[in-house]
Amino acid sequence: MPEQQAGELALISELVGGRAAAWDVQGELPVDLLRTLGARGLLCAQVPAAYGGLGLSSQDNGELTAHVGGLCSSLRSVMTSQGIVAWTVQRFGDRDQRRRILAELSSGKLTAVGFSEPGAGSDLAAMRTRIEPDEDGGRFVVDGEKKWVTGTRYADFVLIVGRSGDGAAAAVVPVDTPGVHIELVPHPMGCRAAGHANIRLDHVRIPATHVLGGGGQPLSMLFTTALSYGRMSIAWGCVGILRACLYTAGSHVQRREQGGVALADHQLVRRHLAEMFIAEQASLRACEHASRCWDSASPDMGLMAVLAKHVSAGHAARGAETAVQLLGSAGAEDGHTVARAFRDAKLMELIEGSNEICQLVLADHALTITDGRLGSGGHTTSGKRTDESEAGRRSTPWRTTQPS
Repeated sequence: MPEQQAGELALISELVGGRAAAWDVQGELPVDLLRTLGARGLLCAQVPAAYGGLGLSSQDNGELTAHVGGLCSSLRSVMTSQGIVAWTVQRFGDRDQRRRILAELSSGKLTAVGFSEPGAGSDLAAMRTRIEPDEDGGRFVVDGEKKWVTGTRYADFVLIVGRSGDGAAAAVVPVDTPGVHIELVPHPMGCRAAGHANIRLDHVRIPATHVLGGGGQPLSMLFTTALSYGRMSIAWGCVGILRACLYTAGSHVQRREQGGVALADHQLVRRHLAEMFIAEQASLRACEHASRCWDSASPDMGLMAVLAKHVSAGHAARGAETAVQLLGSAGAEDGHTVARAFRDAKLMELIEGSNEICQLVLADHALTITDGRLGSGGHTTSGKRTDESEAGRRSTPWRTTQPS
C-alpha cells in the first residue's frame, strides 16, 4: 500500500475513532467530518488527478472503502453516493461539466444520487421523473419523486436521473432550488446515519448546463454505468463489515468464558470463526478480481461488479448474523459493532440490485457461456436455444466469449 494511502487510512481511523456507535444511535454524521474527507478527495478517490482528485485505482479505492466500511457503514454509504455521482459525471458529462463538477466533489462539496421512485425500483420502465427543456431551450424543468436517496441530508446538490424525450438524462439539482422538497427517512433499519431522504421535485427549473452531456442517453446505459460503480463500492464495503465482525467476534470468544472454558475452545464456536474467515476471504478475492477487471477496462467489468456485490453482500449478512450469535447479549446493544453490522449488511442485499436481480443477471450470463454446449434443457445440439430463451438472452447487458 502506498505510504500516502496508509496515511489517509490512519487519518480516517482517527477521525472516526469510537464515535460510529453514537452516530448510528443519533442517526446523523458530523458534517464537518464529511467536508474534511471531501476536501481531501477521499469521498470519491477514483476521480482522476487531472480533475483535482486522488486518481486511485479501483483496487486502491476498494481497500479504502473496505477500511471505512469496517468503521462505519453510514460513512461508507455517503462515500458510495459521492463516488457514483463522480463516476457518472466522468462518463457522461461534457468537458466543462467534468472540469467543474469533479473539482467540486474532490474539494468538499457533497452530493447524492436519485434513481429509485415510489413505483420504480428495478423496473426502469416505470420511472416517471421527467427532465425536459423549457420552451426556449435555455433551461430544463425537472418533475418527479425520488425515494431513499442516500446522503441527501448532507448534500449541496443531488444528481437526479429521469426520462428526457425518448431517452434519459441526469441533472445536477442544487438542494436549495425552488421546488425541491426533502423529507428525511426518520428511522431507517440500517446505515442509520447516512442521511437517507425522499425527494419531491415540483417544476424545478435548472440551467441547461446542469444536464450531463445535454441528456438523451439511453436509460439502461445511464442506470447500469452508475450502478456498476455503486456495486463495486458496496462489495468492498461489505469486506470491511466482515473484517469488523471477524475481529470483534474473535476477540470476544477468546476473552469470554463459560464453565471455566474460553468460548474459543469450543469446536462449534471455532467452526463459526472459520466460516467467517472463509466468507471474508471469498468476498475479498471476488472484489479484487472485479477491481482488476475495472482497472483494465475488461468487457466483464460490469458482470464482475454484480458478482462481487452479490457474493460480498450475502457473506456480510450471514457473517454479521454469526457474529451476533457468538457475542450473544453483548452484541445486541444498540450501536454495537455487530449490531450495526447485522442491520447494515441486510440492506446491502437490497440496494444497487437486490440478491434476486443479481442472480438473474448472473444466470443470464451463465446461459450465454453454456449456450451450444448442451443437448437438452431448451438447447439444441447445434447451439441454438428456443425462441423464448433467445429473447431473454439478448436483453443481457454483458457478454463473454465462451471458454475454449
